[in-house]
Amino acid sequence: MVLRQAQAQARAVARGAFTLMEVLVVVAILVVLAGVGGVVYIKYLDKAKEDAARTQIKVLDEAVMAHKVQSDGDYPQTLRELNVPAEGKPAALTESALKDPWGNEYKYEPQNKDATGRPHIYAQAPSGVIIDNWSK
Repeated sequence: MVLRQAQAQARAVARGAFTLMEVLVVVAILVVLAGVGGVVYIKYLDKAKEDAARTQIKVLDEAVMAHKVQSDGDYPQTLRELNVPAEGKPAALTESALKDPWGNEYKYEPQNKDATGRPHIYAQAPSGVIIDNWSK
């Protein structure tokens, strides 16, 4: 009986660690989970940048419309006109407001107007999605 207890204790001490196979399985599971999490995170970042571009385009559109009201019905020829102080008033926009979340300048087409007469302001996401002030 004492011999059996000693053998059982010896086996328990020998089995006190994980095998290499068990460690590899856990590492493989962690790698798969990290890969899936990374893909979800990248998609979330892309969506957040597109949402930021939509918000910034609304701000640009409002600044263009305010310029039209203040300048007797004339739209600015470029968006850069909106970040220059005029007549003792501060600039309507900062330099950073003219760049989209991907670091490119927003496109502005004062000659291209929709049915309501608003000029086209847009950005293109790397995914190819066009984000503009005409879409609802």
